[in-house]
Formats: sequence, structure tokens, C-alpha cells
Amino acid sequence: MRPGSLPAKTVLLTGATGFVGRQIHRALSENGHSVRVVLRTGTGGRLAAEADIIETEDLFAEEPAFWSKASAGVDAIIHAAWFATPGIYLHAPENLDCVRGSLALARGAASAGVGHVIGIGTCFEYALPSAHLSSDSPLGPTTLYATAKLALLQILQPFFAGTGTTFSWARLFYLYGEGEHPSRLAAYVRQQIDRGQVARLSSGTQLRDFLDVRAAGAMVAQVVDTGQPGAINICSGRAVTVRQLAERVADAMGRRDLLEFGAAEPRPGDPTVVVGVCNLVSAGN
Repeated sequence: MRPGSLPAKTVLLTGATGFVGRQIHRALSENGHSVRVVLRTGTGGRLAAEADIIETEDLFAEEPAFWSKASAGVDAIIHAAWFATPGIYLHAPENLDCVRGSLALARGAASAGVGHVIGIGTCFEYALPSAHLSSDSPLGPTTLYATAKLALLQILQPFFAGTGTTFSWARLFYLYGEGEHPSRLAAYVRQQIDRGQVARLSSGTQLRDFLDVRAAGAMVAQVVDTGQPGAINICSGRAVTVRQLAERVADAMGRRDLLEFGAAEPRPGDPTVVVGVCNLVSAGN
């Protein structure tokens, strides 16, 4: 038994080598759970912690029978894998492959009798902009990525309701931190300052719900212990401007002078405000 008399579990994790998945894996291990990962052949060296490894050339091409076998003896599944190549993932047709593969995973998990499945969604499933996004706020995705995520949720909720499997949907907001792609805000600012170059930014007035990816990973891992069903906002619940985050990063490096606000245009369709209301329950509650 772990601290607080919560039993250790065996958790199957996909996407364990990704930006968020690595942090989920780390948190699960720190919480005393046994982790089994399904990942692309030859990528096990990028794992953040120990795990039992199942390799596949393409997990989204696998059939339900593969997932039923992979899920044998598993208490919970966290499905963090998805096509996420920066710059193209929002409208990429690979999102359709991810939906297809995720449905196969769900069928395999149900046939194996897995008690809890946790999917990973996005704040972009909501109708934006909004400064008060609760888990039941109006939905209105505008990209193929967010539409595919929401479609998967809307299929799996009634599917798992008929199987006895608890289904959770962890919606991620704006994440930053270890392992983020260089094109993301905080990483871009650090990179420019490291080079002694000016970071050219928009005016920075957009309000965002920023959260360190390590905290996000711990929050998703916590759902394994709480068993909280339904949509869960993985967010800070605090509004911070893009400018404030950039200044925070620059101040930590002692080079706020290298920030140039108003030098870049906002991204087309960028919402003015995206702030969530965190509804994650604590373990033991």
C-alpha cells in the first residue's frame, strides 16, 4: 500500500515519450504505480522512468485484439498518444488515423475488462474566447485536431457507459516547460536569450491559462487514484498575459531587455482569452 492507504495500480500509458506523456509517466512512477507503455519501436531510450515496454511500428494501426492483449492485468489506461507535429497537427489528416486507432484501443480495453480509461483532450474543444471555461462550458472546436478530439470523447462516453468502465477526459490548456518544442512561447524566449538575440513577440495582451507541463502530468496521473469520471480541466485557473509569461522567463535569465513586444503579428484566429476553471478533485476526497 502507498501513503494514504491508496493501492498501487498497473497503468498502461501511450505517448510516454511525448511532451506531456513523459511527465505523466514520471508522476505515475513517483506515485508508486507500475507502468506499462506502448510505444514506437526503438524509442524506449526516451522514457522518463522505468516501465514494461510493448513496441509497435504504429500504435494507431493496431486492432482491438492487440490492445486487449496489451491491457491484460491492467487497472487503468492513460491514452496520451496523438499526432502532434508542430505547425501541421491542427489540420493534419493524421488526426483521423488517431481517432480510428483510439477506437480500437477502447474496444480492446473494454474486452480486457480495464476498469478505468483516461483520454487526453484539449481546451480548444470549447467555444472560444472565454475567461471562465468550466468543464460543461459550450463546445465549438474550429480545427480538425480539436474536432477529432471532441468526436472521440462523444463516441467513447456512451461506449464506456455500456461496459462498466469508468471514462475520464483530461482537457489540457496552455502548457510550457521541460521538453517543449522550440516554436512554443517560453522555449522561443529562452532560445533567443541564450543566443543573445531579441525575441520578437506580439503585443502580448492575450490572456492565457498557463501551466507547467510537469504539474499537468502530475494532475493527469492523479486521476488514476481519484477515479474522477467525465471532463476534467487540467489548468491553473489563473489568467496570465502572454507578455507576463515572457517577462517571467526573461527575468529568470536576467535579460528582459531582449524582449520586443509588438514586433510580431498575432497568429491568425488566436483567441483573445482562454482561461479554465479547474475541477480536478484531490486524492482521498
